[in-house]
Amino acid sequence: MRPEIPGLPGHPATDRSDLLAPPVADALEAWDRRAELTVVEIDPDLADTATLVEAHDLAMSDSVNCVLVAGKRAGEERIAACLVPADTRADVNRTVKQLLDVRKCSFLPQERAVAEAGMEYGGITPLGLPTAWRVLVDGRVSSIEAAIIGSGVRRSKLVLPGATLAALPGAEVVDGLGQA
Repeated sequence: MRPEIPGLPGHPATDRSDLLAPPVADALEAWDRRAELTVVEIDPDLADTATLVEAHDLAMSDSVNCVLVAGKRAGEERIAACLVPADTRADVNRTVKQLLDVRKCSFLPQERAVAEAGMEYGGITPLGLPTAWRVLVDGRVSSIEAAIIGSGVRRSKLVLPGATLAALPGAEVVDGLGQA
């Protein structure tokens, strides 16, 4: 059964590729768990998590933020997508830095994140990101029944079981990735 957001009509994500960024639609075609995803159309002005949660009376803890972080070690850049419950922040300066094995890491600049992900800012999702990038998932995400995450565009959101996010190809579940 595909999860839904009360008050927002949902569709099987594979039936509405017009509501997905091209890399996301391509990734779904190749993923055996695609039937577990719902896509909901939203007002693009509500794409930011706090705004969407307030406008639709949703729980902040049901939303998952995807932030892109980069660092370098011996001239080699290492990039990760960090998935954390929206009521937390990715622990970039300790946990992510240790996992990437870098001296310093920071958020990927907006223009670069958009260009390299092929997605709109405010809609970036782990589905369809470059395969060389690591996907780090906070352990609490797995327990979210209907996780709300970006779809690659600002005019829609994906809804799926948090356990499905933790099962993304190459995903690494990390307890404590998100800090209050």
